[in-house]
Amino acid sequence: MLEILSLIRQDGDPRWCRSVPNWERGPWLETLLGYRRARGNARPRIISSHLPLHMFPTAFFRSKAKV
Repeated sequence: MLEILSLIRQDGDPRWCRSVPNWERGPWLETLLGYRRARGNARPRIISSHLPLHMFPTAFFRSKAKV
């Protein structure tokens, strides 16, 4: 899924996918390093997580984020 979203974000150009590692393109939200990296990424952000949906903050559900 991360590869597909990365390609969509770059209009199908695979150079970004080949040059930037997964953990930088879609950092894990549940780690402190991933959270900090995600906050620093350009918008629109791609964020990965293995958390169950009910553990996400309530503000997430009021945002325009896609799941």
